[in-house]
Amino acid sequence: MKKIKKSHFSFIIQIIFFISIFNSIYAKNFEKNYDANSFSNYFSGILSLNEKKYENSYKYLKTLKGLEKKHFRFSTAYQESLISLDRFDEAFSYAKKLEKQKIDAYETNLIIGVYYLKNNKFELAKKYFKKYNKLNAGVFSEYLNNWLLFPEISIQDAIKITRNTSKKFNLKSGNQLEKIQNVFIHCYFDSPNTENIFKNTIINDNEDYSRYYFFHSNYYFIKNDILKAKKIINSALKLHPEKVILNQMHEELKSKNKTKLSNQFNCENLSNVVAEIFYIISNILSSQQSYSNSNLYLNLATYLNPNFISYDALKAENFFETKNYKKAKKIYQYVKSKEYAYGWYASKIIASIQDIQNKKSNSLKFLQNEFKEMRNPNVYQTLDYANFLKNKKKYKEAISYYSTILDLISKKDKLYPEVTQGRGEAFERLGEWEKAEKDLLSSLESSPDQAYVINYLAYTWIEKGINLDKSLEMLKKANQLKENDGYIIDSLGWAFFKLKRYKEAKDYLQLAVSRMPSDPVINDHYGDSLWMNNQSLQARYYWKYVLNLEKTEPELKELIKKKLTNGLKFDS
Repeated sequence: MKKIKKSHFSFIIQIIFFISIFNSIYAKNFEKNYDANSFSNYFSGILSLNEKKYENSYKYLKTLKGLEKKHFRFSTAYQESLISLDRFDEAFSYAKKLEKQKIDAYETNLIIGVYYLKNNKFELAKKYFKKYNKLNAGVFSEYLNNWLLFPEISIQDAIKITRNTSKKFNLKSGNQLEKIQNVFIHCYFDSPNTENIFKNTIINDNEDYSRYYFFHSNYYFIKNDILKAKKIINSALKLHPEKVILNQMHEELKSKNKTKLSNQFNCENLSNVVAEIFYIISNILSSQQSYSNSNLYLNLATYLNPNFISYDALKAENFFETKNYKKAKKIYQYVKSKEYAYGWYASKIIASIQDIQNKKSNSLKFLQNEFKEMRNPNVYQTLDYANFLKNKKKYKEAISYYSTILDLISKKDKLYPEVTQGRGEAFERLGEWEKAEKDLLSSLESSPDQAYVINYLAYTWIEKGINLDKSLEMLKKANQLKENDGYIIDSLGWAFFKLKRYKEAKDYLQLAVSRMPSDPVINDHYGDSLWMNNQSLQARYYWKYVLNLEKTEPELKELIKKKLTNGLKFDS
């Protein structure tokens, strides 16, 4: 049977899917009013939207005026295309057109409500947010609806309404969402208790509220109390030194001429607060890998507050995760223009995109230049660069930067295990095993439950034929720490193999192959275990399979060719 190309097959499946949702009633209506070209444009538009090619979906769907009367899915798709392309004024006009036609949808009411909110027409915004909440009832739509009430009521009533929302949706009192709402309520009303609310609900909580240190510091920045803003951000960085949003503000507060931040926010501005609620929704959707919906709410957030670079950063991350590298790179270029922490953050990912798009890219030279141009890079940025150099096989340069970091931190620093691990791996790649072993052991001494460091050290010992029994016990521990990890299961199986416990070796290596069926080394190991269990035919099958894998290194190919001819006696 002739093979269908994978891309064609995917296209056919999508066509079948969309035909199945385009029911017979709508299809008949469509055929009465539209020609074959219109029919083609509709499906091309829906497919483009499904593939997140918003320019194409907009181009195709905008030709189909009037289809919303016959097919409800069209209006939803067209509005999604408009918002995804930041065509908000056009989306508003279209939503108003739908309203006149009495076509009611929660997206339509949300778009109109957001438009009026942006333009400070709060009574109109309230009307459409209320309709949105009725059509799309949920805790977030309720919170959005609540905020349109707050300008007319007291802080006590606002807090009471928020608490009642939690009860309505069976959320525990004092839940994370309620706490965040409470912080913004006090900030919005400029309550005398705002400082304590920030401290009690954010700083002293076990949850990760690191983002909200920014809002606490920003509260004082808006009041022009720069010393207090600096004090808060400096304290925050001691707990969360790796957070980009905090590092960015720290650098900008140091600048005497800085009157505006890259992340501009005023909690007394209703649009800004609602934008942050959209960001929370978007972040949750992104964590659930619902990237298109995440970007939809991010675009609403950006419309309400276009001067918050953190929104752009998440949007770029979403595009990166969906492999829309062109779009991601464009946004990262904009993020990079903000310099400081965001500049380096964006540069790292641009370099990764360059590698993905072109194997011969000069990402190394690009990031080298970016790092050299940085003013006083901190230890986290230096560690990023050292890791990048190690991944680029520039081991000596990487070791130099790892060593620089180790001169600046103590063994109690939370970065110490990661830095010694990185330097140890770089030493091992250069063949300097004594130095590598010392660093890896030091990393584990500082943090004993690092499954991948245990795996790296134990596997290397196994390959060297030393500490086999100790390696086996270490790998059992690593396997408990990281269940179902193919690399660790492979190492454990290989330890049994080197100890000549071939039956146990085969069981683990078979499991490793099921987890990582395209890994050359794991398949080779499994082939060896089959051979030692008197299953030579099956062993040769797996060895031949390894020869045909694209990622198989030349040295391994040569070794396997010898195995296929002579079995394992040439394997050493």
